[in-house]
Amino acid sequence: MDDLLPADPDRIGPYILEGRLGAGGMGQVYLGRSPGGRHVAVKVIRPEHATNPQFRRRFTREVEGRTARRRIPHRTGH
Repeated sequence: MDDLLPADPDRIGPYILEGRLGAGGMGQVYLGRSPGGRHVAVKVIRPEHATNPQFRRRFTREVEGRTARRRIPHRTGH
């Protein structure tokens, strides 16, 4: 994790940002902390993608896929 840059926000929505996790073609990913104290990844998409319907569908599928995986209980053994 990298430190936040001076131009980075310190909060996005309810999440307090603690650092930068990475960046790519979609945008910047931050490490955030929820009001309940849970660490979360907060992805901020690039402005040029925000109005692109194809991108928005792909991003929606990514979010839905991550949410579905998070809801599956982790089990070990039988």
